[in-house]
Amino acid sequence: MPRDLKNYKELPYNPALKDRARALRRAGNLAEALFWNQVKKKQFNGLDFDRQKVIGNYIVDFYCPAVNVVIEIDGVSHDHKGDYDVRRDEYLQNLGLTVIRVADAEVKRDMFNVMESLREHPAFAGLGQA
Repeated sequence: MPRDLKNYKELPYNPALKDRARALRRAGNLAEALFWNQVKKKQFNGLDFDRQKVIGNYIVDFYCPAVNVVIEIDGVSHDHKGDYDVRRDEYLQNLGLTVIRVADAEVKRDMFNVMESLREHPAFAGLGQA
């Protein structure tokens, strides 16, 4: 089924990161794989998500073009990277994107409430459930 591109906005893209993003998709981590199983094939509110999407000089975990949302699953790779994450979030927010951070441990421990929390987030509010 062809992808509906009408919801995609022009975002900066560094083609040098394409292979790295592809490798991250293949490797994945447990929390990202679990989360992907909840949102792939428009299972979450009928929305399309990209996994390991290159935006500018960054690779985001998940991107939902219909509502311009980036979802980051934060695990140990984000420990001690607070300044980096702040700069990255500011960059993405300046592009008009909403950045939502979800703890890796929460995804593994309580997926139901993670998904409910996302459904209630203002970025997804009013979109119904799928």
